[in-house]
Amino acid sequence: MTKYGDRISQLREKHFMTQEELAAKLGISRASLSHYENSRREPHYDTINKIASFFKVSTDYLLGRTDNAEQTLDNNVRDFVDYLELSDESILEKFALTVDGNKLTIEEAKRFIAFIRAERSLK
Repeated sequence: MTKYGDRISQLREKHFMTQEELAAKLGISRASLSHYENSRREPHYDTINKIASFFKVSTDYLLGRTDNAEQTLDNNVRDFVDYLELSDESILEKFALTVDGNKLTIEEAKRFIAFIRAERSLK
């Protein structure tokens, strides 16, 4: 998965802009932009939105959730991509987990999670 810094840098270079030029357009310092591009610091929500708006791409693209610059992920897919905790029963109810093409029941999924926990405790 591409980091947000790589995406920002690629977009800036694609538009033949220097860090100084982009930083001025966004109303941030060149140093801040450099930190974002090198993934040393995460941009604030407002800054991510400014960058996405400026380059006319989705925030999902900037954050590496999708490789399609115009695509915005459905909220359920975004939740899945950002954080998947299988032991959370709401996740088990919301998403179909399958093995060999057959959907796991919630009880099977819980046994699977218990198995993984047991395996990890042996290490």
